[in-house]
Amino acid sequence: MTKFKAGQRVFVTHHVPCYECKHCLEGNHTACEVLHEGNYDPGGFSEFIRVPKINVEHGTFLLPENISYEEGTMIEPLACCVRGQKVINVKENQTVLILGSGVSGLSNIQLAKLRGARVVATDVDDYKLKKAKEFGADEVIDATEDFNLRAERIIVCTGALQAAQQAFKFIDRKGIILFFAIPNKNIEIPVVDFWRNEITVTSSYGAAPDDLKESLELIKNKKINVHDLITHEFPLTEISKGFQLAANPKDSLKVIIQPNR
Repeated sequence: MTKFKAGQRVFVTHHVPCYECKHCLEGNHTACEVLHEGNYDPGGFSEFIRVPKINVEHGTFLLPENISYEEGTMIEPLACCVRGQKVINVKENQTVLILGSGVSGLSNIQLAKLRGARVVATDVDDYKLKKAKEFGADEVIDATEDFNLRAERIIVCTGALQAAQQAFKFIDRKGIILFFAIPNKNIEIPVVDFWRNEITVTSSYGAAPDDLKESLELIKNKKINVHDLITHEFPLTEISKGFQLAANPKDSLKVIIQPNR
């Protein structure tokens, strides 16, 4: 393998498709079984990891000089947003409702704005509502309050069951609901509205190499601000603190671990 040299700065994705199965040949790379089964060995927080050959060939990218290692941690999460918005065809002049303004919500806000949409964002946390406004939402709404709107596209970025229920309440006729995140229990679909209003409900999982390339370019060209999504950094010796903060994110967004500190 001569594609890369020792000392080069790279980003490596853990999921890559085979490019040979029926799903890949139809362009549905995230449905590929190889993509779902792939991973590093032994794991991302190990001192050294083995990267499978297929990941080196299709899922390893040189980091441009103007992308820091910290920003590089956001390439894959942003690529998932790129993939999701392709699935539902977010475009100019649509009203896009983002339910949940954590890291994925804020990334989707920026991406939808870049596509020319009007973006409304919700959350139950004042800190995240403030961040949603900072990252470009045209309007922010406390999800616990009564409100009413109609959106052509809704992206569910929280596992809260309330958000799933709100998605069906606020979707416009012929609209599309994307479950970017899912609740931990089954949801009820209002079947009469679903049928009469011709609503589409879909999901997106992961990202394909083309999405990763697009994400990298968006970060490289400063089209999407991922730097300010990173609010906390911990050395490897304090990794437990990082996990605790990520599990209970008060006044925090993206938490990263610095292996060399």
